[in-house]
Amino acid sequence: MTHTLIETADGSKTIFIPEINEPYHSVNGAITESEYVFVNRGFVFHKKKDPVIFEVGFGTGLNALLTAINAEKNNRQTMYYTIEKYPISNETVKTLAYGDIISNNASYIYEKIHSCEWEKTIKISPHFYIHKINADLVNFSVNTTTIFDIIYFDAFGPDKQPEMWTPEIFQKIYTNCSPGALFVTYSAKGEIRRQLANIGFEIERLQGPPGKKHMLRGIKKHPATNYLKTMLFL
Repeated sequence: MTHTLIETADGSKTIFIPEINEPYHSVNGAITESEYVFVNRGFVFHKKKDPVIFEVGFGTGLNALLTAINAEKNNRQTMYYTIEKYPISNETVKTLAYGDIISNNASYIYEKIHSCEWEKTIKISPHFYIHKINADLVNFSVNTTTIFDIIYFDAFGPDKQPEMWTPEIFQKIYTNCSPGALFVTYSAKGEIRRQLANIGFEIERLQGPPGKKHMLRGIKKHPATNYLKTMLFL
């Protein structure tokens, strides 16, 4: 897909796709949105010391970078799986320069995240490992032995990429989630909220990042909780 780079409100750039009239990140702040939705409401909120993350939509690698920085800062051993159908070019990575905006050390991490091999688990820093998958999630079979604690759902919006926001996709992910796993996304559409709830996530609508009224966070119900609720209503 052809693309251009645009500057967002917090000074960081993002990719814009004219074909679908959609940016990769919020024009109200690429870094701001990523930190707010995925890192703070997902990674930071989940208290497991060694979480396993699954990201839908690697895109610019910004979510991975900010998570890696936070993992090192808080000594959390983090395994990060991410899937992307259309990886961006090295030239685009250099132009986005997210690492330069954040810190010198972040530049090294950002470059390493993008330059490391796909389809392999790679150690990026002492507390952060990444496994990049070059595939379309619609046709991808998730490894059933890999259990996720946090889901970053960062596909293009439901109106732009409807095939990614379906009960089938959500069920595929839910099956591989641990009890208490978090699902975070910038979308707050009612239909998405209902689909996630029907599959088994307890959904809460949170205040959104700048420029967006709400976002969604779901928690996978613990089997014991479901059993107790069933017994109470017998």
